[in-house]
Amino acid sequence: MKILIDMNLSPRWADFFSQNGFDAIHWSEIGLTDAPDTEIMDYAAANCYTIFTHDLDFGTMLAETGVKKPSVIQVRVADINPKMTAIPIIHLLRQYESEIENGALVTIAHQPSPKGEGSLFDKTRTRTRILPFR
Repeated sequence: MKILIDMNLSPRWADFFSQNGFDAIHWSEIGLTDAPDTEIMDYAAANCYTIFTHDLDFGTMLAETGVKKPSVIQVRVADINPKMTAIPIIHLLRQYESEIENGALVTIAHQPSPKGEGSLFDKTRTRTRILPFR
C-alpha cells in the first residue's frame, strides 16, 4: 500500500509507515505546502496513493465527486503523535488493506481510556465505507 500523508500530519508518519512495510511519503516532499486538497487528491489518484489525513475535507470530496479512488484514511484521534498511535493504526490498516486497495474511506476513531490513561481505539467507531458512495 502506498500512503500519502497530508500536510496536517507530521512527516514522522512516513518513517513509521516505512518501518512497517508501507511505501509512504509526506506531501511536503512532493508538492507545495499550501496546495489545495483537490491537488493532493488528484495526485493521489493519479499515482495510486491512499491519503492519510486528520482532515474531514477529503471524505466530503469523495462524497461530492463519487470517485472510486483514491482511498482516504481519516484519523480522528486527539493525540496524532505517531509515537502514541502508529502501532494500533498500522494494525487497523492491515486489517482493512483489501478494502483500502479497492477504494474506501476509513475513519479511525478513538475513545478515552476509562482510567484516563490515554486513548484506546474504538472498533465500534472505526468505519469503512466502500467507494464510490451511492
